[in-house]
Amino acid sequence: MKVIICGAGIAGLSLAQRLDASGAEVIVVEKAPAPRTGGYMIDFFGPGYDAAEATGVLPRILERGYRIDEVAYCDTSGNRRAGLRLGRFARAAGGRLVSVMRPDLEQALREQLSARVDVRFASTVTQVDDRTDGVRVTLHDGTTLAADLLVGCDGIHSVVRALVFGPEERYLRYLGLHTAAFSFDDPAVHAAVAGRFCMTDTPQRAMGFYGLRDGRVAVFTVHRTGDPVLPDDAGAALRREYGTLGWLAPRALAACPPSTEVYYDQVAQAVVPAWSRGRVALLGDAAYAVSLLAGQGASLAVAGAYLLGEHLARSASVEAALAAYEGALRPIVLDRQEAARRGVRWFLPATRTELRLRRAALTLARLPLTDRLAATAVVGKPTALVADLAAGRPPASAASTDHR
Repeated sequence: MKVIICGAGIAGLSLAQRLDASGAEVIVVEKAPAPRTGGYMIDFFGPGYDAAEATGVLPRILERGYRIDEVAYCDTSGNRRAGLRLGRFARAAGGRLVSVMRPDLEQALREQLSARVDVRFASTVTQVDDRTDGVRVTLHDGTTLAADLLVGCDGIHSVVRALVFGPEERYLRYLGLHTAAFSFDDPAVHAAVAGRFCMTDTPQRAMGFYGLRDGRVAVFTVHRTGDPVLPDDAGAALRREYGTLGWLAPRALAACPPSTEVYYDQVAQAVVPAWSRGRVALLGDAAYAVSLLAGQGASLAVAGAYLLGEHLARSASVEAALAAYEGALRPIVLDRQEAARRGVRWFLPATRTELRLRRAALTLARLPLTDRLAATAVVGKPTALVADLAAGRPPASAASTDHR
């Protein structure tokens, strides 16, 4: 089998490894000129953690990861107003949780690829010819590639999805937020946030900080806006939106790198009625972005890659493999997407009244019973989906695969 993967991010790299391990010929095309160095901190747990363990990459992820004890919510003077203990989420996940920077996760996955995988950077898909027995892909330079399957792993603004399934606006559910991430050098800020992930305790907009082991500080921002359109200049937009936030924000904004080095995007979900069409499939955010509010985007990308790769290796046909992959994963995705939509107002309160309610809820959550309930709600329902497949066991229950 020959497979073309569009996108060398978390989903694409994970799928490339699985397919290569099963003996498939794999070509990965990626529009970026080189591996990305920007991105934010990810809490990695759930089925993706199981898949990383099954494929042998988990030790490297743990080596590059961080154990964060608390998210501290601080006011504009840096005083702690509330906190969220992350240890309880780790316990709810059976201890199988690690926080890792997105570039580090991608590096761990990239290191696992064999030399047989053909990775082509600065390469863009411009045309897709889907046929009954395969697919033909045209790249920006006129090169044509033929394969048994094309998989779009190219993110929430997927080119493959647009070319084959239709315009982006059909599939994106905007959640009313913009987000950004970058990193910078500042020993004073690094010392101020040492050992904690610090978020500003503010309505409408918030900025988070975490000190990395190399001495740099990772910054995460999120703010409410009714306009999903992204700004032309990310740095200018951040200075305009967060310039009066106080505390560490002015130092972070002063050190903000050029816009080309800033991750900036809308917070949205991908809602695609069917994740495959003929010999073209979607994976990760291109198919089922749950948004950063759900906390499992990376995990579901890695898990989905494992499921798709295994079903392609074991199924009697490509069509059967695509149906099995979607039927198994879609119920979990729908649950996580719904949880994210419910959590918008608590993730970033819109008013000072909602802010005070969040503080009260975080205080209440310190009680043993509510502590466990809150952690379980965030982590989500446990699933042995990946573990069962890795062990060759049949799934506990069959979900409907007819979403077309």
